[in-house]
Amino acid sequence: MGPGVLEQYHFGCMVGVHTGWAIVNAESESGALGIVPGSLRSKARAIKLNKFTADQIKEAHREMEEVPPKP
Repeated sequence: MGPGVLEQYHFGCMVGVHTGWAIVNAESESGALGIVPGSLRSKARAIKLNKFTADQIKEAHREMEEVPPKP
């Protein structure tokens, strides 16, 4: 893994979480995983992230409160 690749990642090593994260823009999950070095790809996950407004968060919480708990 060269220095150009390392610059894309954020690591949690200093707090004991030996994991690296990169936030990338990609058209698909496979496109995002294609950015990960081949030697690490089998352990990598691509997670689609979303941004929400405060109103959207409030509405989601309101809807969760309306759903009756599962027995």
